Amino acid sequence: MKKVLSFDVDQTLNIAKTPIPDDIADLLTQCLDHFEICPISGQKFDQFLFQIVDRLKNAKPKQLQHLHLFVAQGTQYYRYNIKKKDWQQVYSYPLTDEQVKKITKAIETAAEELGYWEADKLQEGDEIIENRLSQVTFSALGQKAGTEAKYAWDPDCKKREAIVKRCKELAPEFDYEIGGTTSINAVTPGMNKVFGMTHLLEELKVNKEDVLYFGDMTQPGGNDYPVVQMGIDTITVRSHEDTAYALRGILGLIK
Repeated sequence: MKKVLSFDVDQTLNIAKTPIPDDIADLLTQCLDHFEICPISGQKFDQFLFQIVDRLKNAKPKQLQHLHLFVAQGTQYYRYNIKKKDWQQVYSYPLTDEQVKKITKAIETAAEELGYWEADKLQEGDEIIENRLSQVTFSALGQKAGTEAKYAWDPDCKKREAIVKRCKELAPEFDYEIGGTTSINAVTPGMNKVFGMTHLLEELKVNKEDVLYFGDMTQPGGNDYPVVQMGIDTITVRSHEDTAYALRGILGLIK
């Protein structure tokens, strides 16, 4: 019997950059009675609240104690403090200002050289490159772009693969991973989901065998692939509907 269910976010629990749907919110709330629930993603903390936590309207404080937010691929970790009735940061491993500058320059240069820097398509107040403290994220159309446009921009990942290849030439001291629909996450070596999942095991005091992971980018180069390489049991999904189907099956076995 698994003790922990861990999830990528975009394309696994939801449509990219949108709140989780009602059925996923209901299933996760039920799962909180039986498992430690650990979303881990390149998203920043505020996005975790918007996409996941705020949708768990029926979850009680005691249930939220079993929800663990592994932000920015797990380089930041938040858990619920039942006394304060709020989320508390347990740890954070931020990049230095110099590292942020180097990564930003490399990504912008690569995207411009390849013709994939599309600042003219940004909505007001949006940005293509975002400093998420422990990682820098490239979102080709910004965070506010419509879902349809994001899905259409790079469905086969070829554009982002080209950007990553060039970034590795410009700033090889960093790692670059493809995630979501238009994103590339840049981190210092080792600060990927291996780092996050390793800390998950330590913080929750569980073994790899206790964890079941759900992700949509489990292929080599995808930001879920490091979890596969760790030897953690993984279910590859293509949408939140796939995840919902699997969770219903798991809950059905318990009941």
